[in-house]
Amino acid sequence: MKINDEMFYGLLLAVAGFLLAMAMTPFYTHFAYKYKFWKKQKKTTVDGEALPIMTKLHEHKFKRAFPTMAGIIGVVAVTVVTWIFNLDRGQTWLPLVGFLGGSVVGAIDDLINVFGSGRGAAGLRGPVKFFMITMVGAMLGWFFAVKLGWTTIDIPFIGDWNIGIVGMIIVFTFAVVATSNAVNITDGLDGLSGGLAMLAYGAFGAIALLQGKMMLFGFCMTVVGWLLSYIWFNVPPARFMMGDVGSFALGAGLGVVAMMTDSFLLLPVIGLMFVVETGSSLIQLMSKKFLKRKIFISAPLHHHLEAKGWGEAKIVMRFWIIAGVCAILGVFLAAISGVL
Repeated sequence: MKINDEMFYGLLLAVAGFLLAMAMTPFYTHFAYKYKFWKKQKKTTVDGEALPIMTKLHEHKFKRAFPTMAGIIGVVAVTVVTWIFNLDRGQTWLPLVGFLGGSVVGAIDDLINVFGSGRGAAGLRGPVKFFMITMVGAMLGWFFAVKLGWTTIDIPFIGDWNIGIVGMIIVFTFAVVATSNAVNITDGLDGLSGGLAMLAYGAFGAIALLQGKMMLFGFCMTVVGWLLSYIWFNVPPARFMMGDVGSFALGAGLGVVAMMTDSFLLLPVIGLMFVVETGSSLIQLMSKKFLKRKIFISAPLHHHLEAKGWGEAKIVMRFWIIAGVCAILGVFLAAISGVL
């Protein structure tokens, strides 16, 4: 395939996202330290149990000033670049709104965590956060099915399956909610979620490119550009945390992009490490509830590996490698299964 003007434009958008995020980072850092955007360490699980192992593993981070909400840099960078250079009703409006919708839910949670006090300082309660991101997904799903006219999903190697408007709204909502929570759960080590998300967006960007959806490709590349900037500052020892504002934005946007490329069923392949991380947390929760014992020393999986003695950089690098293989496999399956 020759590099045409559209492909080159997408790469320029990646550079724009990278440079804008790099330029904004010193300003964020100044305000984050000035106004003390300190992340409060989580010490209890969703079911209220103590987290002594995770608290001990990460206590060194919270002994220093460690700001959160750095994801706001990406939200602004991606929004500005897309709004000025790459806005299109059919291809980029929906993923951008999903990106922003997820960021709003995450920002509320972060602000409560940073500036709240007492028992409520941990952030939004799980059911409230779940309800809010579900509403975001449902509204986007309605637009996708009703306004854009999508009512079928592609089943690899089989073909399209018409699930109707209601079915599409349900599937779309599930994609947004699942990916939002998966990226959020994975955001626990320096650079981990950023690198995994960068590879996933790169894979879906490649699929969009091969489908001829150049503006959607450009959106994915813009996100990749921001994440390159984020990882530059987030390699161990990290300068800041992405926060829920970033992880929920990335997750919601990724779910929308998967639906826009008609690659919903390839999402678990391309985002396998997100599935593994979320699955390990779910298994741990169910095991404690029904079997009254833990499967993992600490969940999600990256905390279990930490407790087993794996270094943080070792976990991150190996998860990135697996995710890279999954990204290549996902694009390959898209090419041979009829998605393109």
